[in-house]
Amino acid sequence: MTLESIETVTEQRRHVHAYIDRLQGEQLSAVHGLLEAMLSPLDRRLVLAALDEEPVTPEDFVAIQAGVASLDAGHGVPMEEILADFGLTMEAFDNMPDETCIAKPGRNG
Repeated sequence: MTLESIETVTEQRRHVHAYIDRLQGEQLSAVHGLLEAMLSPLDRRLVLAALDEEPVTPEDFVAIQAGVASLDAGHGVPMEEILADFGLTMEAFDNMPDETCIAKPGRNG
């Protein structure tokens, strides 16, 4: 993405916000429905999720840096281990409806 395209997107966002601020009742409801329909179920949940305002501790920062370094080195955590942390198996994960998952291995997310 170029600086010019970023400025264009930023300008478009400002315009959209200004337009929305001018809408009345039914018009606002219509735009709300349109925007909601354009977003995936995950994006809709993320938009409405509370922000985590807990500060990052020094221990958190060290753990994050270690994770990034591990990924940069080509290492990772096996999917089975991640799922086990949530009490799931690969079979249970594979049988979940698509809309409950961000992305499944081997599928477009």
